Amino acid sequence: MPPPRTRGTALRHRLAELRGPEVPAKALDARALAALAANPGCRRRAVLDGAGVDKSALAGALGAPSAFGQSQFALTRGNAFEAKVKADGGAELLRLVHEKLDRSAEPPARAQVPDLSAAGPEGRAARTALALREAAGAPGRWTLLDHPMLALDVAGSPAFLEPDAVVTHPDGSWTVVEIKSFPMLDGSADPSKVGAAARQAAVYVLALEQVAARLSPPPRVRHRILLVCPKDFSNLPTASAVDIRKQRAVTARQLSRLTRIEEIADALPEGTCFDPELPAAELTAAVEAVPATYAPECLSACELAFHCRDRSRAAGAVTSLGRSVRAELGGLTTVEDVLAAAHGTAGDPADPAVAALRRAARLRAEALGAREAAPCP
Repeated sequence: MPPPRTRGTALRHRLAELRGPEVPAKALDARALAALAANPGCRRRAVLDGAGVDKSALAGALGAPSAFGQSQFALTRGNAFEAKVKADGGAELLRLVHEKLDRSAEPPARAQVPDLSAAGPEGRAARTALALREAAGAPGRWTLLDHPMLALDVAGSPAFLEPDAVVTHPDGSWTVVEIKSFPMLDGSADPSKVGAAARQAAVYVLALEQVAARLSPPPRVRHRILLVCPKDFSNLPTASAVDIRKQRAVTARQLSRLTRIEEIADALPEGTCFDPELPAAELTAAVEAVPATYAPECLSACELAFHCRDRSRAAGAVTSLGRSVRAELGGLTTVEDVLAAAHGTAGDPADPAVAALRRAARLRAEALGAREAAPCP
């Protein structure tokens, strides 16, 4: 008689059924986890990422292929810039860490750069954990970990993550380094891109904290990360310290809520499957069975954004206009409801959103009337 399946085993079996029994799972990475934290209300993304569904293949099968991701030119440019930053044993990178984050420490004249190569992600994660343990046990020196591999427990399964670099300071603390190819003009960069980098770094910080928790005493994982970018329009590196405490808290809360995947999966109709090889009609029905929370920001973070945008527009959902607009409209969830409230045919006049819409409609009518009444020049 086979042993009873545990809750975790049953969940993995259910997620495999959703993905397709013969379809390999796509591993979660830091970008996917950061995107989950940026849109915590989207059940569709939560269950698809939790099941390891290839959303790019799914979007193509639905007839809404994704343009999400970096171009080959951007990847090549980014790799070349990262190589420049890490040249000479990471001398320039360590100088920036010292200048922006730890001026009280001794300048990093020479740093340890351990070899982190190993077989497979599990082996690399174990080798990284060993290197971090050795660095924590030898205070007073700088250590640069180039592309370490970190394992983060996500809903009972390990997600393997690869930050650009982790630096251990002479006091034993650890800092995450993010190297990006977008420019920093006059000391500041595009806020949306900085925000995305901060959310991604927050995932790495959480993974580092899990490593630190296994050491005694646990080293301090710094919540100010170093963001390295090209200076102005050159290829010279410059850097900024970014406080990611808010992003870390949001990401941790969202990841703790990923246990809801079991509830979402159990609520789906029997036989639901997201295998891209299924007929388009069956696949569309499966995707539509999971509620989505679309916002324009999804276009830069999710492969299914075009499909969800089309459905959101067809339903007249106000979320397609942006989260800030949705927040201002309270209980009015569709464009039809908003127009009816503005024209006085629906809605409670005591509702602040309805009152504001009606006032805006009156002002618009007065402005248009005044323009039509004005004589032609």
